Amino acid sequence: MPPPAYGGIERVVNSLARGFADAGEEVVLAAPSDSTCPVPLAPGMRAADSRELGMRGSEMNHAIRAYDAMGQVDVIHDHTLTGPLYAHRPRVVPVVTTIHGRLLPEVAEIYRAMSRDTSILGISYDQVHQAPDVPVARVIHHGMDLADVPVGSGRGGYACFVGRMCPDKGALEAVEIAHAAGIPLRLAAKVQEAPELEYFHDVVEPVLGPDDEFVGEIGEPDKYYLMGESLALLNPIQWPEPFGLVMIEALATGTPVITTRAGAAPEIVDDGVTGYLASVEDLPGLLLMAGELDRAECRKIASQRFSAGRMVADHLDFYRELLNR
Repeated sequence: MPPPAYGGIERVVNSLARGFADAGEEVVLAAPSDSTCPVPLAPGMRAADSRELGMRGSEMNHAIRAYDAMGQVDVIHDHTLTGPLYAHRPRVVPVVTTIHGRLLPEVAEIYRAMSRDTSILGISYDQVHQAPDVPVARVIHHGMDLADVPVGSGRGGYACFVGRMCPDKGALEAVEIAHAAGIPLRLAAKVQEAPELEYFHDVVEPVLGPDDEFVGEIGEPDKYYLMGESLALLNPIQWPEPFGLVMIEALATGTPVITTRAGAAPEIVDDGVTGYLASVEDLPGLLLMAGELDRAECRKIASQRFSAGRMVADHLDFYRELLNR
């Protein structure tokens, strides 16, 4: 915490920890020992190891160390899937967990089981509607720190795609939309794991044109510059994404978002105001209209609805309500 490049959940938790501290709360962050988030870290945690990302055994070991390191706290907010199921620690304080992924049937079953003694938060209404029998206490949209995000000019003469290189994110569709609109495309994407490499080399790379550019995985300053100078963010997602942090990052730079109606996109993008929501077939024509949208309004709405301050206040309000109960 924070992540050096890709890592949406890590960025959100980093912003929460910093925001809680800025609000005068005492925070203990159970994160890898080499984290640089400026709050006290829980003792006994190991350094981050990218080889263990996504491994449930590694996550469970991390959660066990985290729970064992907790001293006198009022609330534990657990952002892992397996941590709230750790049964060897008596529940002496309230535990809150956030659903960060899709509520597929097998995942929903886990959350139903933990709901007996854990309060559950969702990150979008579309996400929680996938499993209405999971008792979600509140939906809190993600937010981000906007202070260090510059508003771009949008005059770079290109559209951009930012995300992970996989079919769900719509990288291929972004290329096809840009080509149909006659606008150059710059792709900034994580391409590390075997499926990502295969998808890029076999599917996306062969269709890139002479005006397209693949820039790889980039950090925040470069990402915000890329977004800010682009005509629009092309985000033609092909799955019901629970949130989509990249969309609020683009809005923060003043850049409108061209996306499908999948997942939480309609909760983030105001059609005809901060971007366009439509089928992939209709997006090329809407991309050509992106320059007519008010970039100042994109930034304003990002500041009002998707700031870290709003996200932090919503969480603190929920914690107080939980403690009062």
